[in-house]
Order: sequence, then structure tokens, then C-alpha cells
Amino acid sequence: MLKPKHILLASHGTEGARAAEKLAYSFCGPGTTLHHLIVVPDFWKGMQGDDWLNNASTRDTFGRYVESQLEQEVRTHLKRMRRETAKRRIRYRYEMVLGKPVDCLIRRAAKGPVDLIVLGSPRPKGREGLRSRMLDEKIFRSLRASVVIAPYPHG
Repeated sequence: MLKPKHILLASHGTEGARAAEKLAYSFCGPGTTLHHLIVVPDFWKGMQGDDWLNNASTRDTFGRYVESQLEQEVRTHLKRMRRETAKRRIRYRYEMVLGKPVDCLIRRAAKGPVDLIVLGSPRPKGREGLRSRMLDEKIFRSLRASVVIAPYPHG
């Protein structure tokens, strides 16, 4: 494979996503730009705790708390990514979007430029955390760039 000049990495800081990050770094050479897509799944937008919060003021307070926690997680992730890409002298661009992960990835890839897309493997059953549905058949029918899937780190 030729060295890609524009790599799109979909990563959000989980164990599987970090494996994708490491794989993406390995494809980066001189002049490569790593385009990092962070998708905040849209199901968080409706997280209001309606089942246990009993008034609008408390729901709004809880909603702001959830948003601030997500924002802090993204900031921590971006700080780590900036540090890693600077250490490796990789040009780094990021974009954060809210939506359905599959649709957001397809839209971002269509905007270009993208020579290679790097994704992580789904979290294995029995492991704690959200199980991503990113590797959907729709992805492989829609994307025009090569896709590489990083193996899930075991151990």
C-alpha cells in the first residue's frame, strides 16, 4: 500500500479506539495529515434522567452535568491525541460532531480528502462499556477509501 497522505481516524478514547490510534500512527509518514473524527452519539442528547428526576429545573441541571462530563472526556482525549501526534510530528486535525456514529463517519469521509480510514474493533462481549455499532454493513457499502480495522487489544 502506498503511504496515505490523509488518514481519517474515528476514535473516542476507548481501549479499542486506542488500538486504532496506534495503527493510524504507523501509517503516518512525512507530510501525512491525521484527521480525527470524534462522534458523540446522539442518544446522549436526550439523557435527562426523566425516570428519576421529578422537575424541569433538576432535569436541566442534570442535563448540564452530563454535557460537562462529556465535554471533559473529549478535552482529555484531545489533549492526549495532541501530545501523541506532536511527539510523532504528525499533522493533526480534529472534528467533533453529535449524531449517529455510522452516518457521521460516512459524511466526514465524503467531505474528503481521505486516502485511508482507520477504525477500532468492537468491544468483545463480557467487557465493560458501550458496545459500538460502527462496523455496520452500511459503512462498507458507502465508503470510497480503504478501511483498516485495528484488532482489539487482548491482554
